[in-house]
Formats: sequence, structure tokens, C-alpha cells
Amino acid sequence: MKDYYYFLGVEKGASQDEIRKAYRALSLKYHPDVNEGSEFFANRFREVQEAYEVLSNDEKRRKYDASTGNAVKAERSDLPPYIKTFTADKTFVRKGESITISWQTVNADLVKILPFGLEKSYGERTFKINEFQGGKFSVVLQATNTLTNKSVAKGITFTEITDSFSGTFRHPAEEIFRRPTPRTVVYRTGGFGISGCLTIVLLILFFIMLFFFSY
Repeated sequence: MKDYYYFLGVEKGASQDEIRKAYRALSLKYHPDVNEGSEFFANRFREVQEAYEVLSNDEKRRKYDASTGNAVKAERSDLPPYIKTFTADKTFVRKGESITISWQTVNADLVKILPFGLEKSYGERTFKINEFQGGKFSVVLQATNTLTNKSVAKGITFTEITDSFSGTFRHPAEEIFRRPTPRTVVYRTGGFGISGCLTIVLLILFFIMLFFFSY
């Protein structure tokens, strides 16, 4: 079941004023007009809208709290864990640039994201990379079912963009549609080439004229 409190970044006992402030801040952050063309932020915006619609209404919130309480009791599963999604809004970044990752795991009651630590079974996190190792930085999601003692993992590697790198980096699409460099083609006939053939023709004409004028 979706955690609406987590979507808005508030505690379960948050007041309506706290919920309203959180909703306004996140709506501005994820609004499609601010992040045009980003499916990642569009999905976050819809989740925030959905959460606020429930938690801002006292009756809907009461029913939601009751249903989530019952769901927690039946949450543990003996099925193997798996990672449904683990994505980032970008993978080529500059040092100090903000990155947002999101994830969703299934049948996992222990979730870690390295190097950050324990996390909920689904959610998102925004962070900055201040140090790269060899121009790379990796984040690993580990999902474990402690009942079956089985785990799965998935990683995302981020590549640092530097001044020298940005000048040479091309999106794969650019390589496909890049205009080929014009080439100069020289046509040759046999082993003589065009100039050689003209020379031979002129010599033949010269000897023909010489032959006629000699008579």
C-alpha cells in the first residue's frame, strides 16, 4: 500500500497545516511546468497530488490510517524479493549537481541503498555527489526478505561531466544524425587518369596533322 505520509515527507501525526505546507513545496518542485518533458517528475507530481487529496480530508485520512494499520500485519511474505524499479533522473552529472533516484521493491522487509543506509521499501532520495572515483560514482539498492534470507541488488553508475568531458560527450542520437564529412573523390580511367588520356589524344592528332601536311 502506498505511503502517503512518505510522499509528502511528513510524520503520521502531522497537522493539516504541516501537510498543506509540504504539499505546496513539493507541488512547486515537481510541477510539470518546471520540469517540462520529464516523466520522472511527472510521476512524483501525481503521487504528491494523490497523497494530499487523501490526507487533507479528515474522513479519507481516517480510513486510510485504518487500512494501512491492517496492511502492515500482513506485509511480510515468504516469496523471494525483487526490485520493480530503480531509476535516476540523470546519470551524467557535474560535481555538486542534484540527483534524484526512486525505487520500488516487492517482498522485501529490509532495504538498503549504499552508501546511504536503510530506506523504506519504496520512495525517492535527492542527493549530490561531491567526490567521484575515476570519474564514476555508484549507488546500489539491496532488497532482502529476512523471512527467507534472500537478497537481490541493483546498481546505478553516475559519470562525472567535466569541462573537457562535456566538449567531447555526444548523445548517441547525435552520432546517428550527424552529417557525414564531405569527401573529395578523384576519378581515374585505367592507369593513366583523365590528364594522361588527353595527352595521348593530343599526340595522336599531332601526328595525323603532321602526316597530312608532309604530303
